[in-house]
Amino acid sequence: MSTGGSRVKEIIKNAKDEGRNKLLEHEAYEVLSAYGLPVPKAGLAKDPDEAVKIAESVGYPVVLKIVSPDIVHKSDVGGVKVGLSSSDEVVKAFNDIMNGVAKHAPKARVAGILVQEMVPEALEVIVGTTRDPTFGPIVLFGLGGIFVEVLKDVSFRITPVTKYDAETMLSEIKAAKILEGYRGMPPRDKEALVDIIIKISKFMEEQEDVTDVDLNPIMVFEEGKGAKIADARILIKPS
Repeated sequence: MSTGGSRVKEIIKNAKDEGRNKLLEHEAYEVLSAYGLPVPKAGLAKDPDEAVKIAESVGYPVVLKIVSPDIVHKSDVGGVKVGLSSSDEVVKAFNDIMNGVAKHAPKARVAGILVQEMVPEALEVIVGTTRDPTFGPIVLFGLGGIFVEVLKDVSFRITPVTKYDAETMLSEIKAAKILEGYRGMPPRDKEALVDIIIKISKFMEEQEDVTDVDLNPIMVFEEGKGAKIADARILIKPS
């Protein structure tokens, strides 16, 4: 196993040892990055000074998010601040988040605050996986927002997912034309999506303690410009 693969096992084992069934955001980004998936530049800050240092290395604008195993809906406790473009704004946002959490979720364990590059707006898609008791890992692809929530416009494959499978998944959804470029919108980087689908398939096959992955949204840029995961959730088998 590669060094990246053994580091992934270590992160998952630590989470299980703590009795968690979910990786924290910075852990999720680290394990996805080990598999070559396009995650945002980010770092975990314990205090405002550290948050500023990370923001400056990541590059403005940045997003700040509370990292806690006990907080499911971050925005409900004031745990997310977006579009921060200076050190003063980062310090204020850090303190505001900590105060909001102390007020609304005083018993929550806090690992720190994630300082993450703000991924530019683009076409939103979703790639997800779940471990089916009968078929094993299944990979899902769909466009984001209303397409997945209301229209349930998604395609599925059982792993291992080949390049041909991944390309077919992109063309199977009803809204596939949007990826090709539609009504003045540019064609999107389908190669980048194929790469993400294949890598998440491999990740699920190798990491048997992972039950579900939700990459939502992934921002898909114009053809040749790639794609970037803007948010990730990884669930694991509890100990």
